[in-house]
Amino acid sequence: MNASLATVSYIGSTILFILSLGGLSNPETARRGNAFGMIGMAVAVLATVFGPRITPSGYPWIVGALVVGGSVGLIAAKKVQMTQMPELVALMHSLVGLAACLVGYASYVDTSISFEGAEKAIHEVEIYVGILIGAITFAGSIVAFGKLSGKIGGKPLLLPGRHWMNLAGLLIVLWFGRVFLHAETVPAGMTALVVMTVIALAFGVHMVMAIGGADMPVVVSMLNSYSGWAAAATGFMLSNDLLIVVGALVGSSGAILSYIMCRAMNRNFISVIAGGFGGGAPVKGGGDAAQPAGEVSPISAVDTAELLRDAKSVIIVPGYGMAVAQAQHTVYEITKFLREKGVNVRFGIHPVAGRMPGHMNVLLAEAKVPYDIVLEMDEINADFPATDVAMVIGANDIVNPAAQDDPTSPIAGMPVLEVWKAKTSIVMKRSMASGYAGVDNPLFYKDNNRMLFGDARKMLEEVLTALKT
Repeated sequence: MNASLATVSYIGSTILFILSLGGLSNPETARRGNAFGMIGMAVAVLATVFGPRITPSGYPWIVGALVVGGSVGLIAAKKVQMTQMPELVALMHSLVGLAACLVGYASYVDTSISFEGAEKAIHEVEIYVGILIGAITFAGSIVAFGKLSGKIGGKPLLLPGRHWMNLAGLLIVLWFGRVFLHAETVPAGMTALVVMTVIALAFGVHMVMAIGGADMPVVVSMLNSYSGWAAAATGFMLSNDLLIVVGALVGSSGAILSYIMCRAMNRNFISVIAGGFGGGAPVKGGGDAAQPAGEVSPISAVDTAELLRDAKSVIIVPGYGMAVAQAQHTVYEITKFLREKGVNVRFGIHPVAGRMPGHMNVLLAEAKVPYDIVLEMDEINADFPATDVAMVIGANDIVNPAAQDDPTSPIAGMPVLEVWKAKTSIVMKRSMASGYAGVDNPLFYKDNNRMLFGDARKMLEEVLTALKT
């Protein structure tokens, strides 16, 4: 394949990736968006493998890498459950960061590439920045994987003087960057690279460890953005236009998504990076609105079924508890049964429900819940006062009225789904434990709220059985 054909293929792949992002913006076109992305990646890989920069002697290594990587991807696709997608996404981000680091080191020691003057300085800056971003992405994504999979606790690790430590690390990185650019030999430059890499890895771990569990949806989108910039940096190091463009697309879209997530939580990006939100243990605000205002009112599965049967309008609010219990299919069966009986059933989705952006949408799509009844928070919040039953399945912080009523609450000002305005709200939980943000929820004690305790899947199956009898 000559250089012109490879360039045309890269342009075609870029167009397909842009169409893929456009398709993924809507659940109804997400499948098509995925197809565009897969075709674009296949074209890009083939154009690279058979392009002018690859010699036949390299084909065995490339084929071996494709077989190993493809096998890992195939096994992961078949074995990883939909509920494990957040941690899988974080793990994939780590691989992008690792690739950027390895490519950076390989580019530096590659004697077949020689630059002089300004070109040499630019190339070395690309290497240094690429490894820096890649190391931060790799280490941060590994920690995010541990938090999302439950191997690391959600409580933020807030070291004394952590911001000064980060500033000191930045100054050291800048100093060794200067040393690297003025290094006369590869060993001297390699020393500076290694020191910077160790600091970047430590910063990546420290940054994500300091972020509380409730901010993890923002962390996932943030790491997505970092992985994009790492890919773009790799493109600069390899002089690969496609990697630069695709990395910029992923980096910018991830940054925009992080901004949207922060708005949905009434947080700013700097406060997320600073950490501290989601301490694991319940944190009660000083205002009266956040304090328990009475006893909870338990309800049985049979009584829940009776309320649903008599209702004309039902809004279901899914949360991470539904994902853990893998109850989405039972939820669909209940939804299907009620709709056949003429009940208007819809779903209210909070932007940060679950552990990654779009987590609940993916689970409901897997269960074949119709897209047209799955509505975003802004679309459905005004309908709760006219709703007979609002059913909360494993959600907590996103339905907490303290966000509106208690200015001293850690989640004060966070937009929430106003389920308490429905005629009756039913909250499904295993226990009275607080959510990932560690904040008490006054919703549980409201007069019109009922608590359905137990495993979500088991209790919903009992509700479905009661509905059909």
